[in-house]
Amino acid sequence: MISYAIVEASGKQFWIEPGKFYDFNYIDLNPGDKISLLRVLLVNDKGNVIVGKPCLENVSVEATILGHLRDKKIIVYKMRPKKKTRKKQGHRSNLTRVIIDSIRMEGTILI
Repeated sequence: MISYAIVEASGKQFWIEPGKFYDFNYIDLNPGDKISLLRVLLVNDKGNVIVGKPCLENVSVEATILGHLRDKKIIVYKMRPKKKTRKKQGHRSNLTRVIIDSIRMEGTILI
């Protein structure tokens, strides 16, 4: 059985598991800093599923910031037909890589 949690962070929902890393939108903290994600929507602890309405009370996810990186480049291309107007831009988002340490419920470590 897989133990996991679904959290809301940086405007998105992530299926997270302890020991894995995830890329969130840029968080202005230093590598090595600890953060706590409080918007936990669902926890599955070896088949025991707990669903929040919308969030779970007294459940948090502890994580450590590994570092900052840039996302792959996306191309934004705008063209107006029959006007000879073309505009090509590239964009790379700033990301923060985070590793999940544990999922806690009321002070006890679930996973």
